[in-house]
Amino acid sequence: MRQHLRELRARMIVLAVDDDGMSTVEYAIGTIAAAAFGAILYTVVTGDSIVGALTDIISRALTTNV
Repeated sequence: MRQHLRELRARMIVLAVDDDGMSTVEYAIGTIAAAAFGAILYTVVTGDSIVGALTDIISRALTTNV
């Protein structure tokens, strides 16, 4: 019985410290975060206030007398 508990404990320790697949999870989380950031950035940039501000900046730059 004691040997069985030792083997079980050893297997649990191996499972607890085993990091196989960890990089896959990290890539998945990074990809999801990048996609979410891209969606938020697209929403902000395509909003009316940003487009209007950029248009105003460009118009003033093109009509400036030097």
